[in-house]
Amino acid sequence: MDQRFWLERWSRGQTGFHQTSVDHNLERHWPRLECAEGSRVFVPLCGKSLDLPWLRDRGHDVVGLELSELAIEAFCLENGIPARRRALPQFDRYESPRLSLLRGDFYAASPALLGNVDAIYDRAALVAWPPDQRGRYVAHLNAVSPGARAMLLIALEYPQAQMKGPPFSVGRGEIERLFSRDYEITELGRRDVLAFEPRMRDRGVSSMFEVSYRLVRKP
Repeated sequence: MDQRFWLERWSRGQTGFHQTSVDHNLERHWPRLECAEGSRVFVPLCGKSLDLPWLRDRGHDVVGLELSELAIEAFCLENGIPARRRALPQFDRYESPRLSLLRGDFYAASPALLGNVDAIYDRAALVAWPPDQRGRYVAHLNAVSPGARAMLLIALEYPQAQMKGPPFSVGRGEIERLFSRDYEITELGRRDVLAFEPRMRDRGVSSMFEVSYRLVRKP
């Protein structure tokens, strides 16, 4: 994934991937992870997602990681979050109560930077990576959150030949290949979203589903 591609998307306001409300799948399925109050939740490639304050308001300590400074600054401004900015080696950290945002390269993150992660929420990260880069993404995700007990993963399924990603189609077989060594995988729900995705229909996509998975760390 070319960092310049995503930075240019933010600078040009080409952020159709951003949702203007809390994700339906998160509201419906997050309780299935049974995360205790105070659990630390990591949200990779978080953008300016409204899911961040939703998780915080459920009593979690949330840490999001995002490449774009514009995205983080917009998130704080639009949500009235008075975050204190602090420069770190390779990252800027924006801190507010129970919410920490890290601006920098995902692959420069470390367990020491993120803290003791209890759970992961991935709505838009895995589907942003082309097939040849997903293995590296998952390997680093595991490396920076070795104590994560569970993950809520939202994937997309559509005929990949009909559209060049991102977002990419990631089916159950690919998720098994990437995660089954470390996690037990349960499909929680499948939602037909093509009617809500005019941009995808305009690009020739004939069917599209959001598929929610619960991943639980194996003993």
